[in-house]
Amino acid sequence: MLRTPSLSRREIVVAADGVELPGSLTVPDGALGVVAFAHGSGSSRQSPRNLHVARLLNEAHLATLLFDLLTPVEAADRRNVFDIPLLAGRLSSGAAWLAGDPEVAPLPLGYFGASTGAAAALWAAAGDPSVRAVVSRGGRPDLARPRLAAVRAPTLLIVGGFDSVVLDLNEEARLFLRCECELRLVPKASHLFEEPGALETVSRLARDWFLDHLRS
Repeated sequence: MLRTPSLSRREIVVAADGVELPGSLTVPDGALGVVAFAHGSGSSRQSPRNLHVARLLNEAHLATLLFDLLTPVEAADRRNVFDIPLLAGRLSSGAAWLAGDPEVAPLPLGYFGASTGAAAALWAAAGDPSVRAVVSRGGRPDLARPRLAAVRAPTLLIVGGFDSVVLDLNEEARLFLRCECELRLVPKASHLFEEPGALETVSRLARDWFLDHLRS
């Protein structure tokens, strides 16, 4: 088992489309890869659920970047929250920032997306060979349907067992993916994985997927 790493944390700024997007970069010693998070509708880099997942990834020697995909003014317009090409472009800007940072540039890259952020992660990963793995939590991959066939990164779709509507959308989207893909259900979990132990299960599934595909 990997030892618990020491962590370094930095507040950073990603420039994209003429705006500045604040973020937090956490790098464990001996980092094996870096995961950029794409938050879902109405969330920010302070999302408690994504912070929970990020902590477990850090403990597994994976660096994490959590940054806002929209400014507060942009987020107030609900149309932007569902503008998947816009969100994907912002995520790609975050990946470009990582590629230019000496501390993490050599590390293999993964994306973790939730809700609409999962669609943004898949959209951004399509045709980008630098993305080595994608994990979707309660995601809407169907919103990235025009780009799904171009995704090459191994993709894990995690859905709550009680989230029947999103499960149907994930199963449909899976038909269009041509990459390695798995769909995992978290039993007795709803869309936000608020039930006892549900988020821990999500975190472990994501950790194992990234370790398997970022280290290989």
